[in-house]
Amino acid sequence: MATVNRTKTQARDAQVIAGIQKHLQSVSSLPLAGATYSPADLMKLVQGRIDSANTTTTTKADWHSTVLVEKTVNAKLTPLIRALRQYVINVYGASSPVLADFGFAPPKKATRTPEQKAAAAAKAAATRKARHTMGAKQKKGVKGDVTGIAITPVTAQPAATPSASTSTGKAPSGSAPGGNTPAGTPPHA
Repeated sequence: MATVNRTKTQARDAQVIAGIQKHLQSVSSLPLAGATYSPADLMKLVQGRIDSANTTTTTKADWHSTVLVEKTVNAKLTPLIRALRQYVINVYGASSPVLADFGFAPPKKATRTPEQKAAAAAKAAATRKARHTMGAKQKKGVKGDVTGIAITPVTAQPAATPSASTSTGKAPSGSAPGGNTPAGTPPHA
């Protein structure tokens, strides 16, 4: 019974009880649907339906909250169980009987039919063609021609380097004592 219908039924049943109390208290018995009822028995039956609907409503609310708790526990525990299974497989091996002690099944190897393999290869080839993807060897053969762009070469300025005699306090190798270069040899040759 839907919640709206249940609410309407409960309201109507409450009105039925009020009507019995107001108008039928002086009647000793009521012949209804092939049976005879006293007003008190009839009120008990109607009140029983009201109580039953209230119990259903509270039980449903409890059930919903219980389901939410279960979903929360499952969300936390499912990854842990998967990780435990993987741990047991890593430690004891994929075909170990220890897996059965935990209730785990050994991992299944995926087997594909030759038709599935051929379809996958055809799909991969079509994807490479559509995306123009190439392997390393094909990429080496691709050279671009640049037209319409003027390229200006950049000349590097030589960086001034300090002489070895000023930085180390010693004369550079191949120099004469006193820090001068021998006659006839260019400096830093």
